[in-house]
Amino acid sequence: MKKILIILFVCLAVSFEMHAQQFKVITSVESIVPNGMGRSRIVNAMEDKDYKEYTSVQTEEDNTRNKSKRGDIRVKNFEETKLLNFFNLGGIRFQNIAANDALLTSMINDMVANGWELAFVTSAVESEGGKGDGQGIFITRYIFKK
Repeated sequence: MKKILIILFVCLAVSFEMHAQQFKVITSVESIVPNGMGRSRIVNAMEDKDYKEYTSVQTEEDNTRNKSKRGDIRVKNFEETKLLNFFNLGGIRFQNIAANDALLTSMINDMVANGWELAFVTSAVESEGGKGDGQGIFITRYIFKK
């Protein structure tokens, strides 16, 4: 009986190992443009792309440039959720940050309810670059796995 249980356990462990992990990236872009002039969104691609179709290999013998078309790379099916900007005419708006947190929490909870696990979060800022720049975003990538 013990041998059967051990064999079943090993078979079960091997079957779990054979399932490839699946990853999904969702991005939030929050404007840090003064006066509330920017746009803030959660963006979720609703179609898959194979990076290999748009990749070339450069070697000493063959350094032909990558001829894939940018238009072919674009995703036409995506989900876009409106977020509020960090700034309004009065300056930084903490209520907007709290509202964005509520929407992002809802998105994360929905992904988890659908079997995804939040594996990594990475963020970056491109901020105001001085007089006359008027540009700035806070971008966060949420990487989920199944």
